[in-house]
Amino acid sequence: MNPDTEPFFHRDGGKLVATWQARGPWKPNSLHGRVIAGLLAAEIERNHGDPQLIPVRLTVDMYRAPSMEPLRVETRIVRDGHRIKVIDADLISEGRSAGRATCQMLRLGEKPEGEAWRGDVWDVPGPDSLPAAGAGPESMDGAWELRWISGRLGEIGQRRVWMREVRPMIGGEPLTPFQRVAAGVDYVSPLANVGTLGNYSYINSDLTMYLHRLPVGEWIGHESLGHEASDGIALGHCNIYDEAGRIGWGSACAIAQGTRLPVKG
Repeated sequence: MNPDTEPFFHRDGGKLVATWQARGPWKPNSLHGRVIAGLLAAEIERNHGDPQLIPVRLTVDMYRAPSMEPLRVETRIVRDGHRIKVIDADLISEGRSAGRATCQMLRLGEKPEGEAWRGDVWDVPGPDSLPAAGAGPESMDGAWELRWISGRLGEIGQRRVWMREVRPMIGGEPLTPFQRVAAGVDYVSPLANVGTLGNYSYINSDLTMYLHRLPVGEWIGHESLGHEASDGIALGHCNIYDEAGRIGWGSACAIAQGTRLPVKG
């Protein structure tokens, strides 16, 4: 298999087996936060997705580092109404819950008349006109692709970046728009919280994204909106885009780490 397109996981019966691409930076033999979010989204969508429902909110709690051992995801319906569906998912690693997600889905309908204020318009160069960032710590050595629009990790100021997943979440299964944006929203924390020393000094304990529609195309844009921190606890917030415009927002809570990782090689 081409290592540049190797999936993060393979199915083995009822379990999911991680490939080396799924490894995270913080703890040896543990999974990356983006694949935790992407995998939970994938299993929610596979078991409970409906083309007439949009996953408008996904919240992922990451309270234990899942190991690289085979794992499973358990899902259950909390509410299955005509206009709203709520799903819980639990990531089970080595017999214990290591993370969980809640997803709210809403039924498509007609837009009401009238207009509301929408804020600034996304007006940036498209990804095809920007140079590739190259493999390095910013992209976990090429686990995904980045095209920087403005700002960089380690520099002061607002940061904007295009991101594209380059491998399937699960082998033999298509990478869906929901999986693509769910995996990418893990980048909210470094985009908003990395400081001028150029280190990953916070590890996020959760992430939440809100969507009014699913992304179109492969590229997802992220734009940092704010960072607040006190006593070793940080909050980060970003806009999320596709090439047609803003599709939602992402937020993350994070806690300071004693071990700080460089963001650039």
